[in-house]
Amino acid sequence: MKVFVITALVALIHGNSASLLIKGPTQPVLDGESFTLECMSSDPERNISQVHFEEFSKHTQRWRPVELRPMCFYDVWLERTADRLSLTVGYGGWPRDGTYRCAYDDQRANATDLASPPLEVKMHYMKELSLTGEGFSSYFGVLTELKVRVGDDVVVHCAARASEEPTYLWSKEGDDWILPSSTLTLRKITVTDGGQYTCMAKHPSVESLSKKSTISISVLSKDARWYESSNGRLVLMTSAAVLSLLVLVLSMSAFLCRRARLAKACKGPIDDRSQKKPIYKSSVESLASSTCADHQPLV
Repeated sequence: MKVFVITALVALIHGNSASLLIKGPTQPVLDGESFTLECMSSDPERNISQVHFEEFSKHTQRWRPVELRPMCFYDVWLERTADRLSLTVGYGGWPRDGTYRCAYDDQRANATDLASPPLEVKMHYMKELSLTGEGFSSYFGVLTELKVRVGDDVVVHCAARASEEPTYLWSKEGDDWILPSSTLTLRKITVTDGGQYTCMAKHPSVESLSKKSTISISVLSKDARWYESSNGRLVLMTSAAVLSLLVLVLSMSAFLCRRARLAKACKGPIDDRSQKKPIYKSSVESLASSTCADHQPLV
């Protein structure tokens, strides 16, 4: 037992003396700001040229080398000196949110004795708001206006991708009411419900991170034509797209059928009269090398 304890202590001391150290931001990085990671080695027998940075992949659950080529607008570059290695991300954002470490180039797969303790880098970010209405597809673009008839129901969802779940507030221009929800629901809408509605999303940890988007709701009269409403236009656009596709398919089918008939008509029956004509050895059609002069047909 004593031998085991002594061996473990020696291994621990040796591992600590040869371990790598990684330094980075201690606070979450705001979206758009740069940050730097630094790696240092306490092993005098290994220089810093044998070290690289790795990030933990959430998809494969494995460590992988940090990509040094620019990723869209997220510039990444490496700087190496005699005693340290630094990695700078010029534009921090949600793609760089994760866990990092530095490791020796000759380490074994997923080895921890030749790598630094992991460092988690957290980002605070919020992307643009998206407004979607029930019954409306996002493929028709950003929802900025709704035209509904009196008595219809309106449901609009507000969402934003962020590092933490945002808080949502709905407000109406000209009114002092505030709805603390991500979903705006108007049942049996009336003319007085029309107006400009704004959804605001706020980051729970960073007050400066907030987004807002506005939608205009117009209430049509009961005698308005069905295609004047947003639902009617959606049905009309969908029907027009389906009809256009059907016309295209029928046109292509008719063209191919007509082409096949023309090809068959132009080809015509096979003329095999030349095969029925007898050939004599003394005739012009006979072979030049023939020496016989009988008058019996060959066929």
